[in-house]
Amino acid sequence: MHREPYRRPSDIPADQRLYPFYEDDMSSTLPTDPARRRALKCLAFGGAGTLFVLAGGVLAPVDIASAADQKHRAAAAGTPLFLQISDTHIGFNKEANPDVAGTLAQTVDYVNAMPVKPALTLHTGDITHLSKPQQFDDASQLLSRLKITELHTVPGEHDVTDGTGMEYFNRFGRPSANKGYYSFDHQGVHFIALNNVMNFKPEGLGALGDDQLAWLKADLAKRSSSTPIVVFAHMPLWTIYQPWGWGTGDADEAMSYLKRFGSVTVLNGHIHQIVSKVEGNITFHTARSTAYPQPTAGNGPGPMPLTVPAAELPKMLGVTDVKIALTPPGATLTDTTLA
Repeated sequence: MHREPYRRPSDIPADQRLYPFYEDDMSSTLPTDPARRRALKCLAFGGAGTLFVLAGGVLAPVDIASAADQKHRAAAAGTPLFLQISDTHIGFNKEANPDVAGTLAQTVDYVNAMPVKPALTLHTGDITHLSKPQQFDDASQLLSRLKITELHTVPGEHDVTDGTGMEYFNRFGRPSANKGYYSFDHQGVHFIALNNVMNFKPEGLGALGDDQLAWLKADLAKRSSSTPIVVFAHMPLWTIYQPWGWGTGDADEAMSYLKRFGSVTVLNGHIHQIVSKVEGNITFHTARSTAYPQPTAGNGPGPMPLTVPAAELPKMLGVTDVKIALTPPGATLTDTTLA
């Protein structure tokens, strides 16, 4: 199976580049430095989420904090289609962000402040940090404050730490009959939720499995090639960095089913930072976390905290606009720091 070799960010073209986020050490004490507190406020803004709007036949993801800001509301002009939130990690309470409930609440406030709200929210996994019942209850309460009609989720590995995902499926399993994968249609777009966190492959790569792949192939066979497709799953559906398990081992098979469609958008979380690329008609995009960032691929011994001076942290966080044209398909990623 062909795998793209890892390339450092400086070697990657702008439309395929890794945009870095960094986090502090993981000690359990609350930050006492006022600059640290301000930096964590910047983290809340930088990790708010992504709003997807339809405007003039174009699917355009924009940062939701900008969409709620009066100065930037033009960015969200058009019909909001859906919102992506990822990696809320309710229950985490270490130095990287001792108040993940607060940053999720701030994200909710940004969404609710938008003049025109989307009808759908997609949560791309790791709703909780340790799959505890109280963590799911707290997350559900916070997400219920969204003034959005529908919430669709997929599990992250942190949501199924019990092995069966019982707590996750008790709350979010109905659309998928407790399988974690399902599909639905909205405003002419076909949405496909996939579950790649229940059966890990060697080196920690996610996996879909034969049953899910057969279901996906049958589901897509019913659709016209002109139908816009949005696929969402927790772990990246392309191999970003195999040594850290940042990919899905059998994703290539799934992507082969999507090649005949004119416009495909694939959304993931897991790595807590933006990575975007375009391959033919398929645009891949991973989201920020609302909880805490992680280092870029290959920078360190693994996906673990990286300490930086508080004054430097805002320069390493940012907001992102992504323009994804439906006809013809294509994507442009623009990153702006918060400094």
